[in-house]
Amino acid sequence: MKTIKAIFISLFVLLTGFSVFAEEEEYPPYYKVATVKGSMSEVAASVRVALESNDFEVIGEYQPGNNDSLMVLCYTRKDFAGISLKFEDRGALAGVMKVGLKNNDGNIDVSMINPMYIFYAYFYEGIDPYIGQLEAMAKDVKAALSAIGNDFEPFGGFEEREDLEDYRYKIMMPYFTDPVELTEYNSFEEGLSVIRKNLDAGIGNTVKVYEVVYPDQKIALFGIGLLDPEDGEADFLPTIGEDHVAAMPYEIILQDKEVTMLPGRYRIALHWPELGMGTFMKIMSTPGNIEDFMLEITEIEEN
Repeated sequence: MKTIKAIFISLFVLLTGFSVFAEEEEYPPYYKVATVKGSMSEVAASVRVALESNDFEVIGEYQPGNNDSLMVLCYTRKDFAGISLKFEDRGALAGVMKVGLKNNDGNIDVSMINPMYIFYAYFYEGIDPYIGQLEAMAKDVKAALSAIGNDFEPFGGFEEREDLEDYRYKIMMPYFTDPVELTEYNSFEEGLSVIRKNLDAGIGNTVKVYEVVYPDQKIALFGIGLLDPEDGEADFLPTIGEDHVAAMPYEIILQDKEVTMLPGRYRIALHWPELGMGTFMKIMSTPGNIEDFMLEITEIEEN
């Protein structure tokens, strides 16, 4: 016979079952902020002002694949960096977010990467104490960009928190915790010097979009444009979808003596979660090509 306590518990579960078993919230990778009239440079300037007027810092911008119809603005803020640095396993990658611009028949589509989507994917472990702060930060981004428009239409697919925290595209594909180890240096300072020198030289037809250095933690982030016309952004973005332009640029991260990157089969899939296997196969060489570019950039020149 059930005890009175057990009966009350059963009644509670029945009465609250909707909330207990409600589906977990899903997160889109992007929001379309608005479609606005104006030139690419005019809209970019408006986005810059909107962000900087709300204490965000625009740290870099470029046109992926040297395409005049595309532009990305990269931004950060002290609290973004502050929380991201608490996650030692490349968490600092989430300290920089992006806004994408795409010229669509004379109108400019303005999109933003969804901060919460990235936070859950990159802070896969130990995120719970910071969720309130992270959600507030994500709302601040929307509030800032509301000066551009208020559509904030989700696109690019949806993923649940649980799936983002343990994301991989298919079985046998890499997780966030399976980085590509590029180069190991004798010191953090040597790594900075080598990477800066190679980027300044435009090795591999690349361009430095942004650089963020946290000297106390011996961490440095580099956002890198891949401008090679055959194997870079001009090759793979038209195939997998230029609407997701806010996914770019690709990053490398130097932590102490070691520089790593997220594998293309993880990072591309995460930012294009609706990508079908047939389309993915069309860019089968892209993850390897990106790794080759990053190896060139991080390589120590032999005397």
